[in-house]
Amino acid sequence: PKNTNNRPGLVHRIDKDTSGLLVVAKTEEAMTHLAKQFFDKTSERTYLALVWGDVLDDKGTVEGHIGRDPKNRLLMTVFPDGSQGKEAITHFEVIANNEGKSLLIVRIETGRLHQIRRHLDFISHPVMGDPKYGRGNKNRDGLKLLAKSLKFLDPWTRKTVEMSLPEDLSL
Repeated sequence: PKNTNNRPGLVHRIDKDTSGLLVVAKTEEAMTHLAKQFFDKTSERTYLALVWGDVLDDKGTVEGHIGRDPKNRLLMTVFPDGSQGKEAITHFEVIANNEGKSLLIVRIETGRLHQIRRHLDFISHPVMGDPKYGRGNKNRDGLKLLAKSLKFLDPWTRKTVEMSLPEDLSL
């Protein structure tokens, strides 16, 4: 990605309805360095997700290629056999289960469009408030998915930078 006219550049994206941390580069050199880390998967991204249902496994991994839904090009779908789409790997850990809802910490190895939302829906635990994949489980307060922390190397010092939202920030 090119950063022209001395404008800051968005290094990585989160889904439109997701809230939380973003990385913005001030210079083209910084943007190139940071974007390469996200592309090479040397950065780390952690999310909080409030999902429907009691997730029974304390930890888990969802693997399944993600690509455009053949019936609706505005949606993504999971192809567990790998016949279409691109590889996608999502790890989750249950923080709490309560009254048919679960709070998860989610880490993604890949960064596919709608990856967390599709993978969690694929295992029958859609993100609360998801307007696309929530199967009618809409929540007036919006999508309950938060980009909570980021870890990457500073382009200038080459030291690890860890950013995290405050603990008391709610979904």
